[in-house]
Amino acid sequence: MKLSLCMIVKNEEELLEQSLRQLCPYVQEIIVVDTGSTDRTKEIALNFTQQVYDFPWVDDFAAARNFSLEKASNDWVLVLDADEVITEFKTESLRTLLRVEDPIVGRIKLINIVEEKRISERISRLFKRSLFHYQGAIHEQLVRKNGAPYYTVSLEITVEHRGYTPAVIQRTQKIARNIKLLEKEVEKRPSDPYWLYQLGKTYYLAKNYDEAVACFKRALALPLNFSLEYVENLVETHVYALINCRSYAEALCLINYEKHYAGSIDYLFLMGLVYMNNAKFSQAIEQFLQCIGNQEGRVEGINSYLPKYNIAVIYECLGYRVEAISYYQKCGDYPAALKRLREI
Repeated sequence: MKLSLCMIVKNEEELLEQSLRQLCPYVQEIIVVDTGSTDRTKEIALNFTQQVYDFPWVDDFAAARNFSLEKASNDWVLVLDADEVITEFKTESLRTLLRVEDPIVGRIKLINIVEEKRISERISRLFKRSLFHYQGAIHEQLVRKNGAPYYTVSLEITVEHRGYTPAVIQRTQKIARNIKLLEKEVEKRPSDPYWLYQLGKTYYLAKNYDEAVACFKRALALPLNFSLEYVENLVETHVYALINCRSYAEALCLINYEKHYAGSIDYLFLMGLVYMNNAKFSQAIEQFLQCIGNQEGRVEGINSYLPKYNIAVIYECLGYRVEAISYYQKCGDYPAALKRLREI
């Protein structure tokens, strides 16, 4: 399989070189589309490829993405951003795509680094450009050109997304830009909960939890398909926002979604946090114990040191020092647990 990388950039001199350097062994062509950089971004890109193109920014990510796809010479393309760095790429996993005749899209593992947490998700990023293109001015969606459904397969490709770190957010001013674009999408599609979810998530990243809750509530009041991945994220991020607003009693609304997500470790862990913040300690410990040794969740450590740490905190608050120390010690090298062990 010959693979083209398609990337759109703007003022990414801090991150671009590492991203492209990590990708070089895995792609046969690099396409970089610049949407108006005023720093050394294009200069850095030209060290890796001569296929660097200008595209005037028109407040439409899909338009820029599709322009990059048009410039590729290979049919199979991998779409990444400059703030995303490959950490794992098992080429043998690509054979799955070649064995399937039907239209198929490869989903890579994206690890978002947010407030010192590593939150993973699967996203569609590897596909045939002859069959697919993007739609949507922001948080653009991959769709078949004929509008028909398609299959997806998980690939053994992992990427770290560093665009949500405080330093990058401040430097790029992406929060303000995204809010502006998302508000336009919500205005155009007021009955589509997806755009309210994305707007709420952006306010959440900006730590404007009151606005985030308002957006999430509007989305949750609309008809929802609870089998969709983003809807579970909507439900859970709404509750995290309520916790950050210290609306602990209101966060108990999470119980209402048990029938949809009882088998999700992310749901179990969050339910434990909700009980913990409502001083329902027995129920909280029960939830956290179910997380230990469970399958991986979106948040790193959610099946190991994080529930153990929370159990230790509960025991310490209740005055059970021996039990607290025992669970802190089970957290391994988790810095917060080591700190408590020094101070308890």
